[in-house]
Amino acid sequence: MLKTLSVLSVLIASAAVASTRLHEMRLTPAEVRTESFGGSQLGTSGLAGVQTRVLFGDPGRTGFYAILLYVPAHTTIQAHSHRDDRMATVISGDWSFGYGEHFDEAALKHLPPGSVCSEPGGRHHFARAGDDPVVVQISGLGPTDTRYFDPANAPKGRSE
Repeated sequence: MLKTLSVLSVLIASAAVASTRLHEMRLTPAEVRTESFGGSQLGTSGLAGVQTRVLFGDPGRTGFYAILLYVPAHTTIQAHSHRDDRMATVISGDWSFGYGEHFDEAALKHLPPGSVCSEPGGRHHFARAGDDPVVVQISGLGPTDTRYFDPANAPKGRSE
């Protein structure tokens, strides 16, 4: 069902973006977890080890995009926001997610695989990966960015 929802969202959005063509793609859950992720950090936390794989579109440009986000086990992502509205589906792993301007363990909600969450544009949120790496599929209307509430929490050398 997750794959169906993700593919359906890509198909619907791609119909509205005539200049971008949807390519053929079929990934099993095992392939999603083992596919090579790129070094791109656009629209992510920018933390070491966090990686993305673009499934569709370009997160840095105007239009629909979909990415897979890979977060290593035991990674905490401090409060940040994105300029665009985004929807996320947890594909695998132990993901906890919360809203607010500061990381707050008590505000985290555990989201097992199959869960969905929203990242409203400009709304600060934070997350933590548990004992297993996490893969999350995120889609939105770019361009996207990442802005930490407290700039001191932004990874060193961050370009966004």
